Amino acid sequence: MRREDRVNYMTRRYLISSESVAEGHPDKMADQISDAILDAILDQDPEGRVACEVLCTTGLVLIAGEVTTNCYIDIAEIARNTIKEIGYTKAAYGFNYKDVAVLTSIHTQSPDIARGVDDSSAHEEGAGDQGMMYGFACNETPELMPLPIMLSHQMMRKLSEVRKNGVISYLGPDGKGQVSVEYEEGVPTRISSVVVSNQHSADVEQDQIKTDILKHVIMPVCGKYMDSDTKVFVNPTGRFVNGGPAADTGLTGRKIIVDTYGGVGRHGGGAFSGKDPSKVDRSAAYAARYIAKNIVAAGLAERCEVQLAYAIGIAEPVSLFVDTFGTGKLEDDKIAEFVKQVFPLKPKEIISHLKLKRPIFKKTACYGAFGRDDPDFTWEAVDKAEELKRQAGI
Repeated sequence: MRREDRVNYMTRRYLISSESVAEGHPDKMADQISDAILDAILDQDPEGRVACEVLCTTGLVLIAGEVTTNCYIDIAEIARNTIKEIGYTKAAYGFNYKDVAVLTSIHTQSPDIARGVDDSSAHEEGAGDQGMMYGFACNETPELMPLPIMLSHQMMRKLSEVRKNGVISYLGPDGKGQVSVEYEEGVPTRISSVVVSNQHSADVEQDQIKTDILKHVIMPVCGKYMDSDTKVFVNPTGRFVNGGPAADTGLTGRKIIVDTYGGVGRHGGGAFSGKDPSKVDRSAAYAARYIAKNIVAAGLAERCEVQLAYAIGIAEPVSLFVDTFGTGKLEDDKIAEFVKQVFPLKPKEIISHLKLKRPIFKKTACYGAFGRDDPDFTWEAVDKAEELKRQAGI
């Protein structure tokens, strides 16, 4: 896209929609189980290698993947406890932590991969896979995230809150939300539509569900951006009794846009959950967000996307690309040069700087990995902004 085309994009009126899903959504439950297993291993063995995939369906959780570790964990117990925490505790949901079957098929990491990743006197720790990873930031929210995905995540958090504290007692764990935001000259101005679908008991009328969710979830989160023309859809089909894995099979890694920027910006295609930080799908995506956020926080751009790319077993990234969509105070190539001087880019450096060998990943598996105010989310720090300013002379 030419620079002038980017400027035109920022001056016209348009809509952007993003969705989030509840912690009881089958795909998100699979993500949380995968990361709960990862955390349990990292808690005992920070050097453990984990690639854990989960499938959830009626009466069954299947856990497969590659794990190399010197510790023992009870995978079935971790899976059941995660399901219980999410809220699948009733037979009426068609999926219950007490009686679900948990099957495992785990083997060790391929030695052909390990030889390129392991750090030794003869070999610098390399990337755990090839691929490209993207990070994004913009100045339209305090979190330097796109507004649609932030509102969608906040609605899903509110849904979980009112379900678990009994404010709306008839809700089940499964749910989805979507927010469409209207922009004018690159600035969010209003919400054009809100969609919330949430599992519920069979004995509740649809009018009651819409009234309660509008009052306790939608308005507290989105009300300041809504007007008389905003369309509100709550359980648009009129019924959402059958939900969770009994109605929809869940898989790890199937909500990669929910996990990142809600469809704003590009995505390299790699999922996060269940992967230890030697997998650059995870660690380099966190690093790319860290870089992009600091560029925006430093005032070098209003919007920024960073791409990193790696070759398996090689430490240095094979490419680095910075795109400020025509909003940069300097040329993008110049900002990219500053990035190389200021930020860690090798996998081992990223892991060390962001402290990624800790059991912190289960809480990243729902409500997004970015834009979170949590000290464990080290990639959200803006501690490099001042150094970038100095490099840029501003």
